[in-house]
Amino acid sequence: MSDLNNPQHSPANEPTSLPPSGSFLLDIAPLVLTTILLMVQFFVFKDFTPHIPLACGIVITGMFVWLRKGKWNDMESHFLKVIKIGLPAVMILMGVGMLIAAWIAAGTVPTILYYGFSFFTPSNFLFFLCLICAVISLATGTSWGTAGTVGLAMMGIGEGLGIPPAITAGAIVSGAFFGDKMSPLSETTNLTPAAAEIGLWEHIKGMLPTTLPAMLIALGLYAWLGYGYSTSGVDMGLIQQVQDTMAANYKLSLITLLPAVVVIAAAMMKMPAMPTVYAGVVVAAAVAFVVQGSTVPELFNVLQNGVVSATGFEVVDKLLSKGGVMSMTWVVTLTMFALGFVGALEYYGTLRSVMNKINHLIRSRFGLLGATYTSVLGTGVLVGDVYTTLVLPARLMKDKYEELGYKKTTLTRSIEDCGTLLSPLIPWNMGGSFIAATLGAATFAYAPYAFACWLSPLIGLVWMVTGKFIPKVSPQERRRRPPKWQGL
Repeated sequence: MSDLNNPQHSPANEPTSLPPSGSFLLDIAPLVLTTILLMVQFFVFKDFTPHIPLACGIVITGMFVWLRKGKWNDMESHFLKVIKIGLPAVMILMGVGMLIAAWIAAGTVPTILYYGFSFFTPSNFLFFLCLICAVISLATGTSWGTAGTVGLAMMGIGEGLGIPPAITAGAIVSGAFFGDKMSPLSETTNLTPAAAEIGLWEHIKGMLPTTLPAMLIALGLYAWLGYGYSTSGVDMGLIQQVQDTMAANYKLSLITLLPAVVVIAAAMMKMPAMPTVYAGVVVAAAVAFVVQGSTVPELFNVLQNGVVSATGFEVVDKLLSKGGVMSMTWVVTLTMFALGFVGALEYYGTLRSVMNKINHLIRSRFGLLGATYTSVLGTGVLVGDVYTTLVLPARLMKDKYEELGYKKTTLTRSIEDCGTLLSPLIPWNMGGSFIAATLGAATFAYAPYAFACWLSPLIGLVWMVTGKFIPKVSPQERRRRPPKWQGL
């Protein structure tokens, strides 16, 4: 209590980082030790939950702070500030959990799927599969939710149509992670610009030059692959059975699409993500109450715990048993630990030390983009936690972009290209392990067919070489925001 009342311990007087130690190995020791813990967790214990190793990483960093005569309270104050940066993303994420449950209860998701299934033939399945996954992920902001619902059902349908599971999984991943990356409701899309300290819509606009061409090329490739499959000898009964089950258990109409229309319209009007999500929840709950006959207690339970489908048809029940605030607990807690760990490293001086080490190599856009790609890929491969992969490079590189006169939209775009999109292509990364476990396809088997995921960073390299779509900060903006990376 006395610390809070003592001006010497007020947040305004707390240091933002420890003084330099003079030893690079000492500065990076907490990061190295935590990475080792993560590797043991992933490869020895075969457990792909990084929460406890990251929590241990905060403690390890605190021990090194103490050894260097620093104070835990100062480090805690700093990493809480970093956690605060991610709190809007956390609130949006919990809202998305409610949104998914509300959309299922309202019949919005069943309606989209019912009419979407009507387009499927073996020749166009991959094209429409990718497109549907992209639309649903864009509207809900969750690649994992899309893969775990629509994607899971589509794996069975694809098998019935004679499509190899690896190719089906690749199309699902392409669509789901494209939508996740571009959705204003996505936690990764909100967290990345927050960590780099730029606006959400500025970030989304900055991602278009790599993400949109990658998706268009991917759709073209899926259309081309589809020509190799025909309807001869294929039983279309599974799709019909799914449609019949949905029609028997939900009232499907244009009204049930109203929640999706509201969310898409709000996104197009560039409304803030949080009110957009919660508006979608309220409208969907109203539709569920009026059209589907849900009671208020049922809706409260669904929003909290998610939908438990009981149609009696296993494919549909797996597809529609999702959502709720509690379904997001795993990701929310991981986000908090990842932000806290990066904030602790930032206070300890790890990021400053790494930046000082590579600073002399970064003199042009080639060095800048090369360092960004390397830091994101290195974190994604070594740490395996997608949220640390997004936050750590953003905190490390954000001020270097300003120093060299480049807008940070290129930084956040590159982080999402190599972090969000490549996450499902790394077997021991959170994304890769989740997709493999959910869809039942090996990561290295579907990765070559996840065209949109690996084309996007490749297109980013093309823009790096040509200098296209790498905007610079205007002289006026640069004078207003002087470089500050040295003071990390």
